[in-house]
Amino acid sequence: MGRFVNCSKESVPRPEMVLFDYGDTLAWEPVPNFLRGWQAVFQHVCAKPEGVGPEEANALADSLWRRFSRSLSAARKGGWEIHEWQQLRTVAEALGIEFSLSLPEIETVLMDNSCPSHPHPGTAEMLDFLHRQGIMTGVISNIGWSGNALARRLDRLFPAHSFVFVLASSEYGIRKPDPLLFQIALRKAGLPPEKVWYCGDSFSFDVRGAHSAGIFPVWLNRGGNEPEEADFPYLTVSGWEELKNYLMEKLK
Repeated sequence: MGRFVNCSKESVPRPEMVLFDYGDTLAWEPVPNFLRGWQAVFQHVCAKPEGVGPEEANALADSLWRRFSRSLSAARKGGWEIHEWQQLRTVAEALGIEFSLSLPEIETVLMDNSCPSHPHPGTAEMLDFLHRQGIMTGVISNIGWSGNALARRLDRLFPAHSFVFVLASSEYGIRKPDPLLFQIALRKAGLPPEKVWYCGDSFSFDVRGAHSAGIFPVWLNRGGNEPEEADFPYLTVSGWEELKNYLMEKLK
């Protein structure tokens, strides 16, 4: 059941923009299959040494991940982000692979075939509701893929909707809950924080991060998890219909 925490619904201003997290908020992804991704990438290889195929590329990528997984995890826990282009370029140049497509295009092929994405039920309807009410939308995501790759994915998932911007942590080297990412989003939106809501599934990254930048947080708690201790105002909802109902009250 949704509710306002540490505030009354009357005290929270109507938003002019709602920002969203991507993964497990707007859409979900199954367990990635990177071999399948490299098999798709090799459909666009124009030159390579004999004996080099998707299995070898995937094995090298996997060995890099295993070698640096602890330091990468520590870096991400510390708020730093790594761009997937680094690994993609390293694998290609180490194995002598040349592509017929640009690196951004190859990234999209690898991303879409390794980590396909599916919209959560009701997301398209939620976005349509916001559009009809004149409320702008944007995305802030902790993700290693590029912002352009994520934006293209969102265009395919929600072809009837247009986000004002899509902000990926990979492009900035920092991750939520760092308030800088949210402040950058506010600057892109041209709005003060009190005019913006942010909705995400992670209390630590999304709720605390939005609050740290003065943005009103909405915790999308589909799993009915226990909230963390917090002394600041936020809204908790279990799904899109609850969020829509609260917004409709604000729009009366």
